[in-house]
Amino acid sequence: MAEVGFYHLTRTGPDVALPALLGRTLAAGQRALVLCGSAERVQALDRTLWEAARPDWLPHGSARTGHAALQPIWLAPASDGPVAAGEAPNGARFLFLIDGVEAAAEGWDRVFDLFDGGDEPALAAARRRWAAVRAAGHAATYWKQGESGWVKG
Repeated sequence: MAEVGFYHLTRTGPDVALPALLGRTLAAGQRALVLCGSAERVQALDRTLWEAARPDWLPHGSARTGHAALQPIWLAPASDGPVAAGEAPNGARFLFLIDGVEAAAEGWDRVFDLFDGGDEPALAAARRRWAAVRAAGHAATYWKQGESGWVKG
């Protein structure tokens, strides 16, 4: 079963929170697939990751840049279709979901579901995803942005 972490964004958006989480993923020797809400969002996130100050190096790619097997972080729009564990273009075992994207947790080592705490529909959707993850028997954890980092709830 996958370990699914729900990350309640209350102080920043995903563009600020995601680089630190991806940096930790790379430091742990893992690869990541980030599923975004649209192709335009992939392009914006591409810029964000190149310009991130902390960590200052987040090597990544997307369909636009190619060479998926060489990319430790792969950015893709969810509209490209569902990606099952073991089928990530870059061989990732960690899945990051932003922009309300939903995907099955089966087969992934870890899933990171980042959601906007200031958006009531996003909160309601995250609660539904939480219930589905728990019902499927996955280990679910809840994290909320605190004053100086993530606080486990």
